[in-house]
This record gives sequence, structure tokens and C-alpha cells, in this order.
Amino acid sequence: MSFLAKGVKPQNKHGVSDTVAAAFPSLKPQSTSSQIWKSRISWRITISAFLTILIVQVAILTLTIPQKEAQYLNEIKEIGRSSIAPLIKDGFAAMNTPFSIEKAREELANRTKSPITAEQARQLLSSTIVNGISIYNAQDFLLLGSYGEPISMIMIDQESLSRSYRSVDGSSYEVVYRGNDLRNSDYVIVARLNSETVADRIFDFAQSNVMIMFLLSLLVTTVLMIALGHWLLEPILFMRDNLISASKSPENPKIPPSPYDANDEIGGTILLAQKLIKQNADSMMQVRSAAEDKIHKLAYFDSLTGLPNRTLFIQKLAEKAFAAEGSKAQRTAVITLDLDHFKDINDSMGHNVGDAILRGVGKRLRMSLPESAVIARFDADEFAITMPLSTDLNKSIDIAEKVAAIIKTEPFKVYNENFQIRSSIGVATYPDDSADPGDVLKNADIALNRAKEEGRDRIKEYSEDFDRAVQQRFQLLRDLRDALENKDLNIFYQPQFDLKTGKIIGAEALLRWFKKDNSKEGGKYISPAEFIPIAEQSGLIVPIGEWVLKEACRTAREWHDAGHDIRIAVNVSGAQFFQSDMVKYTADVLAKTGVKPHNVELEVTESVFMDDISIAIDTLKRLHELGVELAIDDFGTGYSSLSYLRQFSIDRLKIDQSFIRNALNNADDAAIARTIVRLGHSLNLKVIAEGVETKEHEQFLLAEECDEVQGFRYSKPIPKDQFWDFINEYNGNLSSFDQ
Repeated sequence: MSFLAKGVKPQNKHGVSDTVAAAFPSLKPQSTSSQIWKSRISWRITISAFLTILIVQVAILTLTIPQKEAQYLNEIKEIGRSSIAPLIKDGFAAMNTPFSIEKAREELANRTKSPITAEQARQLLSSTIVNGISIYNAQDFLLLGSYGEPISMIMIDQESLSRSYRSVDGSSYEVVYRGNDLRNSDYVIVARLNSETVADRIFDFAQSNVMIMFLLSLLVTTVLMIALGHWLLEPILFMRDNLISASKSPENPKIPPSPYDANDEIGGTILLAQKLIKQNADSMMQVRSAAEDKIHKLAYFDSLTGLPNRTLFIQKLAEKAFAAEGSKAQRTAVITLDLDHFKDINDSMGHNVGDAILRGVGKRLRMSLPESAVIARFDADEFAITMPLSTDLNKSIDIAEKVAAIIKTEPFKVYNENFQIRSSIGVATYPDDSADPGDVLKNADIALNRAKEEGRDRIKEYSEDFDRAVQQRFQLLRDLRDALENKDLNIFYQPQFDLKTGKIIGAEALLRWFKKDNSKEGGKYISPAEFIPIAEQSGLIVPIGEWVLKEACRTAREWHDAGHDIRIAVNVSGAQFFQSDMVKYTADVLAKTGVKPHNVELEVTESVFMDDISIAIDTLKRLHELGVELAIDDFGTGYSSLSYLRQFSIDRLKIDQSFIRNALNNADDAAIARTIVRLGHSLNLKVIAEGVETKEHEQFLLAEECDEVQGFRYSKPIPKDQFWDFINEYNGNLSSFDQ
């Protein structure tokens, strides 16, 4: 009965059903002749086996050849014996006949002569392999006769009877025949036999054996190759196909069922490999799923608070806009907020406390606002909220006020300490302020920045005026960049005087920008108060400050070469002080311009020092080691610690002009100015006052023993060429400015 009739699918010779083999091509027999003979591993194993068999057979042949040679020589010896033996007479006949004196004498005489006649010897030598013989008496080894080729061996004693000799070229073989070899005769015969055929026979023997060995080895290796292909190569190729499939698609490998017996070593290994491939696929799917979840969370959610991040927030806004296409858009509030002075909490209490507060803010907003609100954390202490406007809350400002109340109603308690948090909030409305979700968020940010600029802890609704102001700031920044690149910036100089001697001791380098335009005047001066903050916020102040330092040092060198030993003071911003390598750049400028270091003074405000005391102390120390002078600008307007002030490598304090202008009519300002002078002198520092506008200001400072002054009483900031005229015309007397 056929397989089909019994309901069993026919199988090929490998035990795999034809249907399975068709479904999985890798199950088809792999041990074709081409695959067998192309397999490197099969060739290695087969060649190793072939050489092993061949070496063993060669070793056996090497041991067999001497035995075969001995056999051939024995055959030659036997042929020689059978040729010589018939020529030897039987023993002493007298031993078998009645004793007679004549017989005894005859036998005695025979013992001294050769038993083989010359004629017999000639026939023997010419018709047999015997080439020469020597005949000896068996009792005393007396040589009785010698015929044919000379014999190399000589019989001397009994030990000589067991010897044999073969010539070097193998053509002759000398043997000894004893009495028992020659019909029990009383003679010993040494025969020289022709052995030339032995070498040929040995060669034929070796040749035939080598051929047999080669054929046998070839047969064995061929069988081994086929066996390897069937039992080893085919399963390996099957497993390799499995691994290739797994490498191409590790998460979903196309692995057919194994056709090999799982109870043997290879079949069991294949089954184990398939299990590992499937386990790896399952693990990768799990890891991929977990990674995708994690990536999704990282991409769309804030890891600290669990709130949506900026990306997801904008996506939610966009979804609202797209959903509103073709219908009336639902008005939606978009709010951004910053926690006021949050950096101070982080710096003073540590990031653990700050993080706890951020989590608390997120949790409080989530619990207090409706589910329709999307609450996100953008960055650091910045949050954003979007929520549809409803009947109850139909204005964005209403939602903003509610958010502000949520944050500041109750303090946040962290580690048994209460923190009262305030916020600055910017408000925009979709689609009132823009139909583009990204622009609405930008407008809320603009409003937030305005809230922070106006003092924080307040709510500002977006206005188009804000946007225009931002655009103006950006345009001013672009123009400022162009001015720097086109060298349209200028430096003015305001002289500084020794208050007691009236001598000009220095000048402060002040940046000025004449912004060109198409007006009749050709342009106008932009106030430093307008463009310096923009430069500081953008980081453009760093290259500007470096340019000012370089130009000022060149000017100081020109003054020095002209005989004016004048110190030039250059303001250094906080960004320049910390973001650039101030020490290295200053050293390079001093070297390139050739100015004397003591003719350069760097002015830094005290608030800059407070940003990072340790870096400030180290930077000031390294600058002072260059030989430049250092001053604290606007001293008294910021916060500084006297304990730190003692560690600063500085040369002078500069009293802020606001105290000098009000000193005559404000007792507090006068007291502050007086205290700064006393403090500076107690620390062995020079004190310079700026903002001196009148004779009375000068007399006040002179009475307080201030060291140096500058201000409009003496000169406003002027260009370099005018300053040159000023110092050449000045008579050295401060009273000349009274006119």
C-alpha cells in the first residue's frame, strides 16, 4: 500500500516530507557533490585522514621492505644450496662399510682435497647463480679449493659459519653452507651468489604496495568525504542557513523545523541552536518593545515630573489646529511660566530640593486643572499649559491667574522646610493671537519674557507690541553683528585724574556705535544701555570685548611711545570673564601690541565675581600675575562679601557714579561713598570716583581723600584723536575746568 493510501506523507531519503522541504528550501539535501567538494572543513578533515592513512602505510612499508629483502636473499641462498649440494659426496663411506686400512687411508686423503672438481665447478658457475665458491674442511677450516670470483669472506672459526655478506652495490651475496646444509658432509662452502634481481624485486614490491596504498587511501577518503557530507556538512549547512536567517531578521527569523535526529550530538546541537535563536528573537522583541516605550517616554515626556515635554506639547497644539480645519476653531489658552528665582534655590539648597519642588509643581498643576488641560515641563523651571476656553473660564488670563494661585497658595514643603514659590507667566490665545500653534507658543514665551523683564511675579498677556519689540531687538542684534564685522564700532576715551596732583593718570575706554542709515546725518549713535544688554544676552559681547581690549592696548602703546605714561581702563563683562580664556587672550594681546602691562587696567563689576567665587579668585590672580591692574567697577551697587574681597587680587575700587551725583543732597549716598573710600584704603587699594560733574563733587571727594576721579566736569568720552588733543593741551591743573 502506498504512503498516500495510508495517510502518511512521502518522505525523501533524509526523512523530511516533500511538503516541508518545498516550504523550507533550506531543508533540501545539502550534500550534493559540488557542495561536498567545495566544503573547506570537509577538505581539511579528509586531507588529514588521507595523509594519516598514507603515513601509516608508508611506515608499515618501510618496516616490511627489510623483511622482504631478507626473504629474497634466503630464496637466493636456497637456490645456491640446491645447486651446490648435488656436487658434494656423501660423508665418509668407510663409516658404513667394514673397516679396512685401505679405506681409512683413502678417506683421510679425501679430507685434504676439494670434493668438487674443476670441471664441476666450471659447470656450476656457468649455469647457476653461483659466481664463486670457496671449499673448507669442516674440522680445521682448511681451504681445499676456490673457484670463480674471489670470495670476500674467509672461514677462520665457528663464529664465521653464521656470517653473510652482501656487496655495496647489491649485485652479489656471499653465504656459508655448513655440513648439514650439504647432505651432512664434512665440508663448509662459502658461495658468492648473484643477487642483482633482489633490488628490482624490492622496487617492484614497493611500487605495487605504494599503488595499493594510494588507491586504498583514496577510497577511504572518498568514503569519508561522502560520510562527512551526509553526517556533518549537511547539518552544518542547515544550521548555517538558520543562523543567516536569524542574522538577517533577528526579531522574526524564518527557521524551519530540524530534519535531524535530536538524540545525536549534531541533531541535538541544531535543536539547541534553534531554541536559542527563537529565545533571542523573543528577547529582542521584548527589548525593542521596552526600548520603544522608553524612547517614546524620553522623546515625549519629562523624566523628572512625568509631564509631557515641549515636543508632545506642540504636537497636542497642532492636533487641535488640524482638528479645527474646516470648522470654527475652539479658542484655547496657551500659558508658559517660569518659577521665580528658582536658580537660587538650586544653588543654595541643592538640586535634590529643586527637583522635589519641580515635581511638586507638576503634581499640583495636574491635580488642580481639569483633564482637558495639557501640562508640560519644557526645561529647568519652565512649564507650559494649554486648555480649551469654556464658559466658566472664557479668557486665557483667567486660567493664568488660576495657575498663579495654584502655585503660590501654599508653600512647598521639602525636607521639613517650606518654600514659597512665585511665578512669572506669559499668556497667549489660539487662534486669536495666531492660527499657527508654534507661533501661539512663541507669543506666550514673548509675554513671559516681558513679565520677567518687568520684575517677575506677574502675568503678562501677549501684545503685538511685544512682538515688535522682540523683532527690534533681533534686528538690533543683527545690525550689531554687522557693525562688528564691518568695523563700524568705535572707542571713546574719558580721562581719569589724580585728585591731589591734577595729573592725567589714565582713561577709560568706552564702546560707541554709530549706526549708519540713509538719513541726512548719515546715521545716529545707539546708546550703550540699549545695545550692550543685547550683546551680553546673545554672547556677542565676548568678541566685542576682545576687540575693545585689543584696540585699547594699541592706543595705550601709541600714547606710551609719544611720552604719555597713561593707564587705559577696559570694561570686562561677565560673559567675557567666564566664557572665554581671558587670561590667555590678555597675555596674547599684551605680547602682540607691546603695551606695558601696568598701562592696562581691567574693570569687572562685583556681581560678576559672585557668580563663581573660586573661578573669579583664580582668574584674577592669574591676570594680576601678567602685570595688569584690576579694578572692581560700580562698587557698592551689588552684593559682595568682605571675606572674599580680601582674596581678590585687585588694585582699586571704583565708586559707582550714582553715589557721587547724589552725595551732596543725600546723606546715605554720601555715607556710602565715604565708606567705600575708607574700605579701599584699609585694604591698601586705590579708590576712583566716576560721575564727577561739578566743583562741589570734586571738593567732597577731596575732603574724603578719594584718590582718583573722572566725569563730565573734566571731559565727556571723546574719540581718540580728540583725546590726543586734550592731553596735549591740558595744563595739569584741575581748577582750569572751573571756567
